[in-house]
Amino acid sequence: MDVDGVKALAERVRAEVSKAVVGQTATVDLLLTTLFAGGHILLEGPPGVAKTLIAQTFARTLGMAYGRIQFTPDLMPGDIVGVNLFNFQTSQFTVRKGPVFCDLLLADEINRTPPKTQAALLEAMQERQVTLDGQRHPLSPRFTVVATQNPIEQQGVYPLPEAQLDRFLFKHVLAYPSVEEERAIVAAHGAGVGQPSPEALGVTAVLDAAAIAEAVEAVARVRLTEAVIGYVVALVRATRESMDLQSGASPRAAAMLAAAARARAALEGRDYVIPDDVKALAPAALRHRVILSASAEIEGRHADGLIAGLIDQVEAPR
Repeated sequence: MDVDGVKALAERVRAEVSKAVVGQTATVDLLLTTLFAGGHILLEGPPGVAKTLIAQTFARTLGMAYGRIQFTPDLMPGDIVGVNLFNFQTSQFTVRKGPVFCDLLLADEINRTPPKTQAALLEAMQERQVTLDGQRHPLSPRFTVVATQNPIEQQGVYPLPEAQLDRFLFKHVLAYPSVEEERAIVAAHGAGVGQPSPEALGVTAVLDAAAIAEAVEAVARVRLTEAVIGYVVALVRATRESMDLQSGASPRAAAMLAAAARARAALEGRDYVIPDDVKALAPAALRHRVILSASAEIEGRHADGLIAGLIDQVEAPR
């Protein structure tokens, strides 16, 4: 498969997702970029903006093994990764695998559970394996987490720790739809009772594991010049040097941003990365990896505004 094939696959996924989801094209594009770059994505937004529906619909289009965890305050780590149970009939321990053993995992409302349980995903997201009683169990090589959360200023939530946030390739903030989109949503879903499932809305699988593997290989062949690499590094390092940021992005962020830029280029049918790919993805790749300084917080500044300023300041290659 070449980059034109990747672009064609993306168009099929967008068309299929649109059967259930009105608008949200930027969200679908970031989900595709995440999948082909081998990362994970965190979707944040207020209740009722279709975070869960988008994730469910996207998973439905992939033809991959799908798992879901509804995070709650009483959830335990074993409910995510699994446990070793003693079988009294055989006098042996057997592994009961958790829902993390899948290709795409929907971690719904991940900030509704305490940090101890949130941390159960750290090894799975970084190494695509879990360890149970000293035994390593590999996960799918395509294991991808699509997590959703409500804003942390709402009641009953636990902010994700920095170490876990850094494992997400993107943090995408969903806004309320436009007037036209909201009218279309009400027209499409206002006549029924409850939220229809993607299956009921006619969403089917348009990809399979083989097609996704070919797309990932095509993305890996996309050219990344030394000039663009230097631009990515300069942008990430600028977050560490800014006086408005207490903590900047990590080297992992630079590597993941470069991988995501490759995926975005392929989605647009190009076999080379341009600086605009990096600029377009930088806000979603960096907003959750920086911590504002005390003075910036007092002034009411936000990470997105500071990152936008750094993008304007760092000179892009020509």
